[in-house]
Formats: sequence, structure tokens, C-alpha cells
Amino acid sequence: MVSSAARDAGPDGAGEPQPSLLCDARTLAGNPPVPAGVLWKLAESGRQLDANLVRLAPGGRVAPHAEPDLDVLVYVVSGAGTLGAGPRDEPLALAEGATVWLPHGSTRSIAAGPDGLVYLTVHRRRPGMQIRSRGNAS
Repeated sequence: MVSSAARDAGPDGAGEPQPSLLCDARTLAGNPPVPAGVLWKLAESGRQLDANLVRLAPGGRVAPHAEPDLDVLVYVVSGAGTLGAGPRDEPLALAEGATVWLPHGSTRSIAAGPDGLVYLTVHRRRPGMQIRSRGNAS
């Protein structure tokens, strides 16, 4: 189930933005056969956040990396796996319902267990790339 968010109340597009249901993450997570990858993403215009529902196949892995600019919140919707934390990739168990804060600058990896892993990520939206003249490149 997916619907549009932050809709205007008025028929002419004027009015206060309205909350709306975006998706049923448990249903999306449990709908085989869906390959690994992004199952859903927040794509509404005017948003201040980005969010993705991601499936890792059994044994799948996101290699160690650091996000220098953004804090990321991870919520495990289904399955289990391991979060590799810090430069030593210290293993932290992930199970359904786990909520993890990944502060900006931290190194992390994610590995799915034998049944795969579905997780939601949420972070501040990155500003879009802008074309600037050479005189304004700062």
C-alpha cells in the first residue's frame, strides 16, 4: 500500500500539507519474490527527509563505508543480520525491531543473515546538486 504524502488540503493546491500513509513496510518486506534492493523510497516533493526500505538477500552485504555528512537511523523491519560498527567492523546483532543510530562520520557495514534482512533508513535530505558559474564556485 503506497500513497502520496504532504498533499495540499485545497482543490487548488493551496492549504496546509496533510499527513498520509506512505506504505506498509511489513507487507512489502514479506512479498516474495522481490529481489534485493530498494523496495520503497520517499519521493514526495518538498520533503526534508529521505527514507528507503531496503532488502538484502540472504548473505548479502553492504561494504564498510562512512557517511561524512548525515546521521542515519536504521530500523529492522524483518529478518536478521549484523551491523559492523566502527573502523574495526565490530559486530552488533540486528533483529526485527532493532533501531540503530549511525552518527555522521561513523564507519558501518550491514550483512544479512540466512533469511535475508529488510530495513528502513531515514536521514536528512541531501541538497540537490547545483550548477554554478566558475566565479561562484566556493
